[in-house]
Amino acid sequence: MGPPFLFGPRAVLIPVKAFDQAKRRLRLALDESECAALARAMADRVVGASRPLPVAVVCDDNAVAEWARQLGALVVWEPGRGLNGAVEAGVEHLRAAGVTQVTVAHADLPRATGIALVGESPGITLVPDRYRNGTNVIAVPADAGFQFSYGPGSFARHVAEATRLGLPTRVLERPDLAWDIDEPGDVIPVTAPGTPAT
Repeated sequence: MGPPFLFGPRAVLIPVKAFDQAKRRLRLALDESECAALARAMADRVVGASRPLPVAVVCDDNAVAEWARQLGALVVWEPGRGLNGAVEAGVEHLRAAGVTQVTVAHADLPRATGIALVGESPGITLVPDRYRNGTNVIAVPADAGFQFSYGPGSFARHVAEATRLGLPTRVLERPDLAWDIDEPGDVIPVTAPGTPAT
């Protein structure tokens, strides 16, 4: 076991599904290896866009854990929790490590830049997808007890949760962070991973 992972007051948490299981809805347009390569390339982009903040990857897959370690990220191993449970466990892990503000970013953002900037404001910051349906990035105080509710319609539920907690809340419209990849039609117009967003 290596030295303890050191965190400052802010960190980024990225939930990452097994690359070979990711993006099944894209199988109409891409084969399994292409889907896995796309998922990994997008996750690479999101980790890079999170710097200079320290990054933790919450996962339950050995290949993802090894990938995360190679990128210098902390691995938070949470098998069988589902997305919401895994994120809540990851936030708690970071809180216990001394982090006070956690920015949670999805791993399927091929245009991502400047994720570290999302959590600079106090309270809660929500970055919706381009349909204002999902929540692609969210920054929360680690000790707020925020209940994550990902899935269709998550943006409205997260706004309601922020209201319930009574914390200052801002909605940040970021085109680079609003574009995620869920359906075959999402793949065509996106910026290739590793290239600057325009």
